[in-house]
Amino acid sequence: MSGRGRRLQTSAVGGAQGVGEGWQPGGLQETALERGRGEGRGFGAGAGSRGGGIMAEAALDAVRRELREFPAAARELSVPLAVPYLDEPPSPLHFYRDWVCPNRPCIIRNALHHWPALHKWSLSYLRATVGSTEVSVAVTPDGYADAVQGDRFVMPAERCLPLSCVLDVLEGRAQHPGVLYVQKQCSNLPTELPQLLPDLEPHVPWASEALGKMPDAVNFWLGEASAVTSLHKDHYENLYCVISGEKHFLLHPPSDRPFIPYEQVASSRPFEGPHTFLPLASELYTPATYQLTEEGSFKVVDEEAMEKVPWIPLDPLAPDLARYPSYSQAQALHCTVQAGEMLYLPALWFHHVQQSHGCIAVNFWYDMEYDLKYSYFQLLDSLTKASGLN
Repeated sequence: MSGRGRRLQTSAVGGAQGVGEGWQPGGLQETALERGRGEGRGFGAGAGSRGGGIMAEAALDAVRRELREFPAAARELSVPLAVPYLDEPPSPLHFYRDWVCPNRPCIIRNALHHWPALHKWSLSYLRATVGSTEVSVAVTPDGYADAVQGDRFVMPAERCLPLSCVLDVLEGRAQHPGVLYVQKQCSNLPTELPQLLPDLEPHVPWASEALGKMPDAVNFWLGEASAVTSLHKDHYENLYCVISGEKHFLLHPPSDRPFIPYEQVASSRPFEGPHTFLPLASELYTPATYQLTEEGSFKVVDEEAMEKVPWIPLDPLAPDLARYPSYSQAQALHCTVQAGEMLYLPALWFHHVQQSHGCIAVNFWYDMEYDLKYSYFQLLDSLTKASGLN
C-alpha cells in the first residue's frame, strides 16, 4: 500500500496524519471525555454528577501534569543534548538500529564526497548548466513561506522563472520584489532540473537498504539568506544534504509536543494538501496566498476553495511567551549542516530552517513507517489537545 493509502487508512482509527493530527469525533478520545464528564456508567447523575465533575477535573489535572513531565523524562532517556556527528556513513544495519529505531538525528560526514555535485555545483555552474531552465520559485515579502500571518496561513506566490533570474538576484546583478526561494517539493529536482541528476546519486543506498524502500521525493533547494522555513514536522525520514553553503536547523523532538502550540478546531473531513489530517483544538487558519502585483507589491488573497489549515503559530526564534508560556519549557537542539554533510532528520521531529545566502541543498524524503512509534505520537498529540494544554 502506498504511503498515502496508509495515511488515509490510519484516519479511520485515530485521525489521519499531518501537521496538527487530531481525532475523529466519536472516536476513542471522545468516549474517554464522556466518561470523564460522568456520562453513561462513569460517575452517575444528580448529586453524584457534581462529585463526578470534581473527579473528572482532578483526573484532567493529573493528565496535564503527566504531559508536562513527559518531555523531560523522554529527553533524559533518549534525546541527545546535541546532534551527534558520524565521521562516515553507517552501515544499513547500524543506521536502522542506532538512529531510525530510536528516532534520533545525526549529522553524517563524508557521505557525499563521491558526488560530482559536491565539487561542481556553484552558482556559476548552475548558470552554465541549467540557467535557461524554468523552475518554480516561491516569492514572499519577508522570506516566510507557508507560515502563519495574523489569522491566515499564507503560502508563497509561485512564479516560473529561468534559474538565471534567481542567480542574478543571488549574485547581486539584479533585483526582484520580495525574497526568492527555489523550494518546491514533490521531487522538483528530477522533474524541473533533470540535467543535474548525473551529478549525484538518485537515492542514498545505505538508507534505502535500511528502510526497505526508495525515496518518495528528491528535492532541490536554493535561495536567499532571508528565506526561512517555519516550524513544522513531516512524516518522512529526511536525509538533508548540503552541497554549498550551510543550513541552520532548530529542532524539537516529538516528545516536546505538549509544549508546542497548534491552533485548530474539530473537522469531520481531512484537509487535502501536502499532508492530510483531522485536527482538533481552538482555531484553524484561513488559507491564503501572496500575490505579486505589477507594481511589485504583495497582497494576501484568501483561498476560498480550500479547507482551513492548522499550523504552528509560534516563531521559535522570537517566541511570544506571554501567549504561549508552555513553550518556555521546550528545549530546542541547534545544529549547522555544512557543505558536504548530511543531516538525518527523523520523522515527526519539529524543525525550523535558515540558510546562508545562495545555499544549495538536496534532500531525500523516505515515507515513514506507520508503526507503534507513530501510534504513540498520535496518542501524545491527542492527549495534549484533549487536555487543552496548549
